[in-house]
Amino acid sequence: MRSVVSIAVHELRRFLADRFNLFFVLVLPMILVVVLGLQATSQTPGRVGVLDGGEAGGSGAAGGLATVLLEQLEATGLEATAYTDPEELDADVTGGVLDVGVVVRPGEPAQLEMVAPGGEAPPGLDQLVRGAADEALAELGRSRVLVGTGSSAADVAAALERAGAEREPATVDVRSTDPVMQEFASMGRFDIGAGGQLLLFVFLNTLTAASATIQARRSGALRRVMAAPVTARQVVAGQALGRFVVAAFQGVYIMAASSLIFGVDWGNLAVVSLVVAVFGLVAAGVAMLIGVAMDSEGVASGVAVGAGLVLAALGGCMVPLEFFPDAMRRVAYLTPHAWAYEAIAEVQRRGGGLVEVLPQLGVLAAMAAVVLALGAWALRRSLGRVM
Repeated sequence: MRSVVSIAVHELRRFLADRFNLFFVLVLPMILVVVLGLQATSQTPGRVGVLDGGEAGGSGAAGGLATVLLEQLEATGLEATAYTDPEELDADVTGGVLDVGVVVRPGEPAQLEMVAPGGEAPPGLDQLVRGAADEALAELGRSRVLVGTGSSAADVAAALERAGAEREPATVDVRSTDPVMQEFASMGRFDIGAGGQLLLFVFLNTLTAASATIQARRSGALRRVMAAPVTARQVVAGQALGRFVVAAFQGVYIMAASSLIFGVDWGNLAVVSLVVAVFGLVAAGVAMLIGVAMDSEGVASGVAVGAGLVLAALGGCMVPLEFFPDAMRRVAYLTPHAWAYEAIAEVQRRGGGLVEVLPQLGVLAAMAAVVLALGAWALRRSLGRVM
């Protein structure tokens, strides 16, 4: 057993000695967790420009509506800016400074013209602008009615302000009937991306470690190991354990770092660790197969990266499986990533335990047994040629 552990420790040291590997193991996973977390929760307010299109420079009905519209847009939570030059407004909309522009035309009733890049406002933003415009028109209508009773404009403005302060705002309770969206809404902003990145990098970096097997074969290191009092079975076990240690190291690091730095909640850590361990065994078996089947380290690295990214994409590590069409989801379950994703989602989102993830663990264990057996058989044949 000591010989097997020594070979595994040597493989881990060889892998971590490469600074290029350290970037992909330690730095890149955390960067992607941050990027996906910020992307999932970014709520940049819409940027709206309002132009008073009246010839009197804002002194008429259009000017009054433009001023009130600016206030209503800001109350809605949008970034509203007043414009006086139509060309400047058009240039800012075209250049992306504004998401949409609103031109208030004079008349009875006043006309509002929306200016958007490509002729179409961003989804949802047009409704917010229309709602603010309706509220602005209603406010102006109330003011005109009160002024018509003989009250001064100042008294009307003060009365409306008092009424607005005393009025209880309406509350809107939005409830979703989609259980998937409810699950996502209950998660932290970094939780969703962390699970996918965990599986992606555990598998990817374990596969890239296959180049160490090729290097050991080409440099004669395996030949020297076989010259020692070590059996072929011990060498195979050491190589498999070495690949598994890389997977375990990557998994533990991502789980610990994401929890400490970003507050990711993994649920039952013991169950998630077990899922990652079995998933790592699958990755170790595939890495052994690549290490034996390929004779060039460059080719092996290309195959490992390509296979790792494709399987991760198919398995829900980049886009959640819940958003896949039914046909694509059936294809996804041909990958170990999809089963591991389902297990982690069960624990992380729904508070599941070992019993709830037994089906996924069973499939992953079967996959691991197959690829490890094939990898061990191929490596033993390779060692036989070395001897």
